[in-house]
Amino acid sequence: MNDALDQVTSSLGRQIRKNKNRLNKAIHSAALDQYVEDYLHSTEEENTDDYQIVRKKHFFVKPLSVEEAILQMNMLGHHFFMFRDEASGEINVVYKRKDGNYGLLEPDME
Repeated sequence: MNDALDQVTSSLGRQIRKNKNRLNKAIHSAALDQYVEDYLHSTEEENTDDYQIVRKKHFFVKPLSVEEAILQMNMLGHHFFMFRDEASGEINVVYKRKDGNYGLLEPDME
């Protein structure tokens, strides 16, 4: 009985690994296909004079210091990060420059 149970456990483990690998491949393949499709659409849209918004995203803008915003941006792996400056209360954007440094976009009241 123990031998039969060991064989069933082993068989189920192989099936789980097989299905998990198949699912991972499908997810990565779909993500790559979506990336290529988005890239092709973006290059097509750059060539036209009409602009079309294809995606909107709403999120809560936290009051942070510039240093905290840079840390958040790096943790998320993004190239820019929008936040509310805790000192002024204004919406600001930090971004990573090509030279490896960071930039800050602040609104001008004029």
